[in-house]
Amino acid sequence: MKSLQVESSLRGSRLADPRLLTAEIIDLLVSKYADAKPIYRQQATIRRDAGIELALSTLDDAVLYSGELLIPIAVAMKRELLAGNYIQADETPVGVQTHNKRGRNHQSYLWRYGAPGKGVVFDFRMGRDREGPKLILGNFEGLLQTDGYKAYDKVGGQQIVHAACLSHARRKHIDAVKVNAKDVESARVVALMDELFAIDRLAREKQMSHAERHVLRLERAPEVLDKMRAQLLAIQKSALPKSAAGQAANYTLSLWAKLTRFLQYPELELSKKLAENSMRPVAIGRNYVQFAIMRSVWDVCLLYLFAPTERCA
Repeated sequence: MKSLQVESSLRGSRLADPRLLTAEIIDLLVSKYADAKPIYRQQATIRRDAGIELALSTLDDAVLYSGELLIPIAVAMKRELLAGNYIQADETPVGVQTHNKRGRNHQSYLWRYGAPGKGVVFDFRMGRDREGPKLILGNFEGLLQTDGYKAYDKVGGQQIVHAACLSHARRKHIDAVKVNAKDVESARVVALMDELFAIDRLAREKQMSHAERHVLRLERAPEVLDKMRAQLLAIQKSALPKSAAGQAANYTLSLWAKLTRFLQYPELELSKKLAENSMRPVAIGRNYVQFAIMRSVWDVCLLYLFAPTERCA
């Protein structure tokens, strides 16, 4: 079998010349990070369809050094994101091969920071503690929307405003209904949350600006929220604290101020579903993307950052 000319180029220059980022390499990256097709399968496809033998190490080098080319762009995207006034944050576990854990992977995390209509920045951390978001967010003093995970507390500047995710709270009440199909109170909470989402859906259908949507929210949401809070307090009194319904009600009430921030901030979304959806390529690739060294983790963060997905739009 013959070898691609790009193989020797990659090994010789380590992609120092941006012109070496050929269509073949771009296809390799898109297939891996957007289409969830692991490199070893692509290697087999190239061998079968083109009769070309490429070593896995060559393809790995193409991935890693393509990531290095993206570093200046990623730095600029992070700078732009932090200069704004609204960030949605989320994190997801990834397996990392380490020398001191032979036979099993260390559970590390990819942290995602972004905003609707703007760029997304990934950050790799070996753990899930506060150090990661604290370092990334620095003195950020805008809106920070999360699922209420405590690692996001006490980060950013003194004027930072914390907001929560209604979709995350909604899922807890849906789980309560799954546990007990006769739990009409939790089902009622879900229905009321859906009414809030319907308000925003109407605003999207009518292509309203944030200011126009804000007027619509203030007109319709307070009554829905009053009913929801009353229902949650009723569940809190009647359900066992450790039951699914009790835990869902306690969670939602504990975050009530953060869940209702949208009444004060027109740009704030009801949920961070966009952030969660942008993590889908990571979740899909979790079964075959196993990071072995810190450098490869950083490069993969950069490449997931640029992986196209309609769900992120």
